[in-house]
Amino acid sequence: MGKYNLPKIDLHLHLDGSILPETAWELVQAQGIDVPAKDLESFIPLIMVPEDCKDVNECLERFEIPVQILQDKESLKRVTKELIGWLVEEGVAYAEIRFAPQLHTQKGLTQKDAIDAVLAGREEGLKAHPEIGIGIILCAMSIGPETVNMEENLETVRLTKEYLGTGVVALDLAGAEGIVPLSNFAPIFDLARELNVPFTCHAGDSQGPETVEDALNFGAKRAGHGHHIFEDLALCERAIREGVTFEICPTSNVCCQSTEGYGQHYVKQMYDLGMRVTINTDNMTLFGINLDKEYDHCINDMGFTKDDILQMLVYSAEATFQSEAEKKVLVDRILACKNKF
Repeated sequence: MGKYNLPKIDLHLHLDGSILPETAWELVQAQGIDVPAKDLESFIPLIMVPEDCKDVNECLERFEIPVQILQDKESLKRVTKELIGWLVEEGVAYAEIRFAPQLHTQKGLTQKDAIDAVLAGREEGLKAHPEIGIGIILCAMSIGPETVNMEENLETVRLTKEYLGTGVVALDLAGAEGIVPLSNFAPIFDLARELNVPFTCHAGDSQGPETVEDALNFGAKRAGHGHHIFEDLALCERAIREGVTFEICPTSNVCCQSTEGYGQHYVKQMYDLGMRVTINTDNMTLFGINLDKEYDHCINDMGFTKDDILQMLVYSAEATFQSEAEKKVLVDRILACKNKF
C-alpha cells in the first residue's frame, strides 16, 4: 500500500524506464548483452540517472540498455506484467503506462508485435491484480529532424486508432526536445485529430513555453511535464481556459536539470494560479522514485499540503483517458479519503 493510503494515480510512466532492476539484470545476462557490470549492484547505476546528470538528453542515454533488452515479445510481456504488480504494491489505483513501439523493432518485431506483447503483459497483470486500472499510451518519437522517422510515427498513430478499446487509450510524442521545433511534428497530431485519437504530448520540460504553445496548438488537453509554461503567464491563462492538465514529474525534472531543485520548481505556483497539475513518476527505476517519495517532496520541499495532494489526484482522475463513468469512480474514491488522509 505504501506510506500514503490513497488511490494513487500515475498518468506519466514510461515502461522502459520502470523495469525492475533484478529483471533487467537477468535479461541482460540471458540475452548475452555486454555491459560493464559484474553483478546486480554494479549494474543498477547503468540504468539510473547519475547524480551529476547535465540535462534531459544525458538522461535519455540511460534508456539504451532497457530498450536493448526489450526486443522480443516475452521480455515486453514480462516487464509489463511485473510493472503492474509493482504498482499494486505501491498502492496505485490507476496508471497509464507509455512506450514507443518503434523502439522495439531492432530484432525483427513489428510495431504491432510490440503492442501485442505489451497488451498481453497488461492482460496477465490485470488478471493477477484486478484491483488496479491500467491504460497503455503509444509514443511517437522525436529522435532528430521530424523527417527521420515520420513514417514510423504516422504508423504509431494509425495503430493507436486500431488498438483503442483493447487496453490502448491514447497517443503521445516523447523523446528529445529542442532538436527541431516541436511544431514540425504537426502531421502526427493532424492525423490523430483526423482519426479521433486522444493524445498527450511531451513539451516544456528542457525547452521553454513555446513548446507548450505548440502542444496546445496541436489540440493537446494534456501535456507531459510542461512546467516551463509558467514563464509565459498569458499562456498559463490560455491553458486554464482550455482545461489543460499537466503531467508534472518533479524528481525527473530535478534529476535532468530542467529545474534547479524541488523548491525552485514551478509546479506550486502553477497550482496556486489555478492550473490543473498532477504529480507523476516518469520513470520509477531510472530515477529511483515512487509516488510516495514524490508526495514527500511535494509536502516537505515544495509547499504543498495534504489537501493539495488530494486535489491534484482529482485532477489526475479527471484527466485519465477513461470513460466519464470510470473517472467518476476514481474521483469518488479520492474524495472519500478527505478526512482519513
